[in-house]
Amino acid sequence: MTTLTWDNVRAWRLQQHQLLEPAPAKQFLDVVERIAGLHAQVASSAELTLWARIKDLDKTTVQNALEDSRDLIKTWSMRGTLHLLPAREFAVWQNAQRTRTHYRKPVWFRAFGVDNDELDTIIASVRKALHKGMLTREQLATKVGNQAGEHLGEKLRESWGALLKPAAFEGALAFGPSDGQRVRFVRPDQWLDQTDLLAHDPAEALDEVITRYLAASGPSTREELARWWGHQPADAGRVLKGLGDTVQEVDVEGTKTYALTDQLTAISKAKPPKGHVKLLPAFDQYVITATKQVEHFTPADVGDRIYRKQGWLSAVVLVDGRMDGIWKHEIKGNAVEVSVEPFVPFSAKTRKAVEREAERLSGYLDKTLRLDWTD
Repeated sequence: MTTLTWDNVRAWRLQQHQLLEPAPAKQFLDVVERIAGLHAQVASSAELTLWARIKDLDKTTVQNALEDSRDLIKTWSMRGTLHLLPAREFAVWQNAQRTRTHYRKPVWFRAFGVDNDELDTIIASVRKALHKGMLTREQLATKVGNQAGEHLGEKLRESWGALLKPAAFEGALAFGPSDGQRVRFVRPDQWLDQTDLLAHDPAEALDEVITRYLAASGPSTREELARWWGHQPADAGRVLKGLGDTVQEVDVEGTKTYALTDQLTAISKAKPPKGHVKLLPAFDQYVITATKQVEHFTPADVGDRIYRKQGWLSAVVLVDGRMDGIWKHEIKGNAVEVSVEPFVPFSAKTRKAVEREAERLSGYLDKTLRLDWTD
């Protein structure tokens, strides 16, 4: 069995997450593909995840890609959370989602007050309702109620997302441009003009998605993979086994992990940089994929300050691949106030690098910088 160090892992992930060398702005879609989507529960975090990896990113890039060129699409994905995914490979992600079965179990039906037949009816009605164009949630619920019965329409007005997520997982629904504060939904096959959206084999699509995850965030434990995708460790183990010789078990300082076979040599040669500093936003993919191995990516006993209650992930100061501090920003008028809280003493060189990152952020936001240190 190949043996690696956590230094190797951090260095490799920095490279694969496009954090060592920013990509040109024209390659932003390549970066989204490479890191397996943008977490988008908070829209600004998705944009800043790209900002951290793209040189001279225009502030309108993400919105234009969602609404005008339609190069990105927003939907519920990994862990049932909102993500932005590249349209040109959306069929792979959409079909991988179809392997989810948790919403077909009795406990799920009891929790949300529907049965299997009613869920099928809701999904079919959502697909039909969106056939002629985008709808707000209220409009969608009304149309579903007219088609399938008012009690099912009312279900769509309850518990935000619970009964809409299965429709998204089965390709009936995605997010379109909002109407002010009102969310609107679209049919992804029509919005993207991809009539063969559901033509791929779901199991093969999931294999491709897991391979994409390992390429960016390996070596990974079975438990890390399960958490990232949102299924049980045993299910993750079966997928890993099904990938055959393309994946190998790897020992990382006593931890059993999995990595792509063709990456092992490069990973073993990866060495952490010295003096490399990045400001990563809340919910950045690098941070998400380190959740289960936080002690190897942070100083001692600070994990709960990054991975907080109710699933909130802090923005972090990344120093040579370690999460050595947290930061936050707030826009006030023509200024952006950036507050930095180190977990460990920062050298003068590191502080200067943080200041440069904060200045780059203020330039991206077109705001005057106010930087505050909380030591």
